[in-house]
Amino acid sequence: METIKEENLNKLKGAILLQEYERVIVDTDRFSIDDISPILLGLYGEVGSIMAASKKYRREEKAYHAYRDAVEEEFGDALWYFSALCRRVNVELAGVFDTASNETGIKIVSANDQENALISHIITSAQVQSLDSALIDLGYMAAQLLKTKKDSTNVRDELIQFARLYLQAIRSMGLSFTKVLKRNLIKTLGRFTIPDKKSLPDFDSAFPEEEQLPRHFEIHITQRKSGQSYLRWNGVFIGSPLTDNIHDPDGYRFHDVFHLALGAILHWSPTFRALIKHKRKSDPVFDEAQDGGRAIVVEEGLTAWLYSYSKGLDYFEGHDSVSFDALKTIQKFVQGYEVDKCPLKLWEDAILQGYSVFRQVRKNNGGIVIGDRENRTISYCPIGE
Repeated sequence: METIKEENLNKLKGAILLQEYERVIVDTDRFSIDDISPILLGLYGEVGSIMAASKKYRREEKAYHAYRDAVEEEFGDALWYFSALCRRVNVELAGVFDTASNETGIKIVSANDQENALISHIITSAQVQSLDSALIDLGYMAAQLLKTKKDSTNVRDELIQFARLYLQAIRSMGLSFTKVLKRNLIKTLGRFTIPDKKSLPDFDSAFPEEEQLPRHFEIHITQRKSGQSYLRWNGVFIGSPLTDNIHDPDGYRFHDVFHLALGAILHWSPTFRALIKHKRKSDPVFDEAQDGGRAIVVEEGLTAWLYSYSKGLDYFEGHDSVSFDALKTIQKFVQGYEVDKCPLKLWEDAILQGYSVFRQVRKNNGGIVIGDRENRTISYCPIGE
């Protein structure tokens, strides 16, 4: 898997053209270039998701606050599949949109990051369709594309027609095309490409050592006859003894492993900071907003939710990936906190490494958890070795 290139990261900071999107997004396509069926199904499904989000907004109105974000995301996902389809039939994405815009009086112009700036929107001299009409037409064309064959003689015309209806739907919703495009690029790069460690955030490097999470740590986890688990760091007990707190024991008493994994790999864990008393008190804003009680509750809630989710997956035994939907749920959990700067791929790494260590701790009723923030790893060692 290819590392994110520095030049690609730079593209996310300013204006981006369709040609650049098309070039960069290739790295996130994991499907076989010869397999068109999953791409067609994915495109059809994403258009359906756009229509579903619109239906929820119509039904719930103000109660559905996430409508705009949801629609922007679904439009971006549809663009990803449409780009993948163009790639498989050897048609240039930018050329398709250029022709579609010329035919309809809709013009896509280079854009900046300000959503309300004129140049971040689609400009049209044509009459704007009603939302319902635009979505129905888009859905119909997506269904038509399901019949697409790689060697179809009229495939380019069909792609242009879809692009035209796609632009009309975005315009009918008053969305920023550039925001849709860039949001999708950031999300997919963050999910499917290995991050360059030098480009990843380090949330406490500017603070005194006593306020940083330790760069290297070894935490001893032991279980006593009472069934309670204990943590020791540098020979000192930290935190409170834990039980599973559930009728059917399931190993949750060892869940501190997950906080340690987040600390080592994401460089973030308000819970771990509190346990070792390394909160960033020299900056009252960080102390309250990033290391305070609410951040701890968010991390604990996320850990409990993910644990319940993992039980149906045998605690990720034999898994080499985490569901995209689960990762997006995690992203929503931590929105507004410093860790939301971490790409989803890094979250996936933290989860898989953390659960690998957890399974060994659970099997042996304890062990030594070794964290290495420099290399963003966590590992297991039996006690006594």
